[in-house]
Amino acid sequence: MSPGRVLAVALSLWALVGAAPASADNPILKLGDVALEPLAWSNLQGWNEDDQAAAFSAFRASCKPILRQRIGRSTRTLVWALSAACRRAMHAGHVDRDNARAFFEENFRPIGVTKLGSAAGFLTGYYEPIVDGSRIPSSEYTVAMYRRPDDLIPAGQVPKTGHDNRLRPTSFPNKGPMVRMLDGKPVPYYDRLQIELGILDGRGLEICWLKDPVDAFFVQIQGSTRVRLPEGGFIRLNYDGYNGYPYTPVGRLMIERGLATRDNMSMDRIRQYMAANPDEGRDLRRENKSFVFFRVAPLSDDQEAIGGQGIPLAAGRSIAIDTALHPYGLPFWIESELPGYGVAPTESFRRLMIAQDTGSAIVGPARADVYFGAGDEAGRLAGRIRHAARFVMLVPRDIDPLSGWREAPLPPDKVDYQAKADAEAKAEAEAKAKLEAEAKAKAEAEAAKKSARNRPPRVKQKKFRRRQWR
Repeated sequence: MSPGRVLAVALSLWALVGAAPASADNPILKLGDVALEPLAWSNLQGWNEDDQAAAFSAFRASCKPILRQRIGRSTRTLVWALSAACRRAMHAGHVDRDNARAFFEENFRPIGVTKLGSAAGFLTGYYEPIVDGSRIPSSEYTVAMYRRPDDLIPAGQVPKTGHDNRLRPTSFPNKGPMVRMLDGKPVPYYDRLQIELGILDGRGLEICWLKDPVDAFFVQIQGSTRVRLPEGGFIRLNYDGYNGYPYTPVGRLMIERGLATRDNMSMDRIRQYMAANPDEGRDLRRENKSFVFFRVAPLSDDQEAIGGQGIPLAAGRSIAIDTALHPYGLPFWIESELPGYGVAPTESFRRLMIAQDTGSAIVGPARADVYFGAGDEAGRLAGRIRHAARFVMLVPRDIDPLSGWREAPLPPDKVDYQAKADAEAKAEAEAKAKLEAEAKAKAEAEAAKKSARNRPPRVKQKKFRRRQWR
């Protein structure tokens, strides 16, 4: 199959799973509900201009937790393949941008990916806010930041007995409904309004308290923060789960109600509105029923946020992805136009990124959140990013994502349905005309026979011979 031909694979699930093969050289990568496009490296705009050494550094950081995993038959296929690439990366030593580019080209193959039926993927940005808070509540610090409650249960992991309401899954999902047990039956977990009104108070779940409810809201959207303490120093909070309700973008609500336009929508615009309208802003926030819980995370030496993979993120190189579809450590080439970012004079974004984080709002095979760093400037950049993007997965060469379909018959050529309909209509008309002509001829023949039967009988004339008189 030549590069550039799109292979649309429509199965019931996007699996990206399967047992690690024991001996196959090219195990099959199971995919579904996604359009795949095999590409050549020359098809990637800006590939030769990017600094792949920066991406290689981020990739090698992801390799450490990948290689610490026990690789067995239950291991996801991509993780199994990534572990092989990681072993080669860890033995590569110091690499410059040319060596890094060669490493990715030798160890991966580029596969364009979009959700089936979509023309492109979708890109947003996030950052780590720095906010003021305290370990002790007071009249100044009133907004609680909560740990994940023990009675928060993924709907698919409800105990069969129906009575154990203290379940804490080892790997907590970042999407799907969440429940709590009430009288032995699962019921939806508390929503934002109930939590903000104090339904969780008195359970010792508070990590700290912030000054500003708007800060707390944006911390939940970003998924992490550094809290600046009054006595000096910081504590870092990282995403640790959510209450199971889908995220409702307040920016979209503001646009729908005429409170902002698509052109001027940004996090700054939302902040300005909520600061100027505290009561309306509170009600607007509560329309987003989703609520995020946190855990205390260590501050890394370089002070960058800790991602879902458990390692420090790399500003401008780390992305948050849907971990139900993609494993941590998977490289992605992303192309987009990001006004205000200024990567190049044309403000084009052409970069090799590494999947190192996740979030409940990040759903789909071609959906990512770019990490821009910490602080206000990173926040201004991240808050303006809501753009279509081209996504290219870098799939390890140890597996062949198309091997299961390489010999499958290609779909038929595109049908011109209008021409087909016209031809069918013409054939139908001709057949109808033929039938009508045959019926007419038959009718005429029958009429002729009937006319012949009704004609009076011919009288036979007696012939007289004249006698000849002599």
